[in-house]
Amino acid sequence: MQTLRKRLADICRRVAEKEFVSAYDGNISARAEENKVLITPSGKPKGEVKPEDFLLIDLSGRLLEGEGKISTESKIHLLAYNHRPEINGVVHAHPIYATTLAATNIDVNQPLFAEALLILGKIAKCEYGTPSTDEVPDSLLPYIDYAFAFLLGNHGAMTISGTVEDAYYKMEKLESYSRLIFNLELLGKKKTISAEKVERLYSIAESTYGIKIDERNKII
Repeated sequence: MQTLRKRLADICRRVAEKEFVSAYDGNISARAEENKVLITPSGKPKGEVKPEDFLLIDLSGRLLEGEGKISTESKIHLLAYNHRPEINGVVHAHPIYATTLAATNIDVNQPLFAEALLILGKIAKCEYGTPSTDEVPDSLLPYIDYAFAFLLGNHGAMTISGTVEDAYYKMEKLESYSRLIFNLELLGKKKTISAEKVERLYSIAESTYGIKIDERNKII
């Protein structure tokens, strides 16, 4: 448990250094045991979070250990853990470019960059939900069973994975990809990968890259 707390604190530091959050934004969590989760407390800047600051909660959101307030956004973390037993890490942040795209009607699921297709899969673009209400987790429900990257309407972004480190790397990739999309929109010109070549990429994903593509994650 102490090792996991240190790993989480390191992810918090990276999120802050990358400016994926400002002030008290965002939440980071990891599954501690089958039915328990370590999560950042509400109202603490991520760059200042220490290993001992993490709260231990159960999968219903009940506080088990720690001092501090549980964020209302813990609901989106718990949604992932309750729906996906293979998910062990969740990163919710407000990176500039991903959050910008979350407030637009731009199609983010285009065959533009091979790495994004493989690492992120089909990005879920969720409807706006009022913070602190069930509208936010409800907006993820259509996608929660298969997606790994979520743009939360007019709010921010969330990434999930088998480890909290990989969830963080997916957030890095999502922000990088979002910046590329933003630049392409400014240029007004783009060159997509053909459907045939995208299918070829999917066909070698597992054997060459070790990535298993879910049919629901394909954009073509």
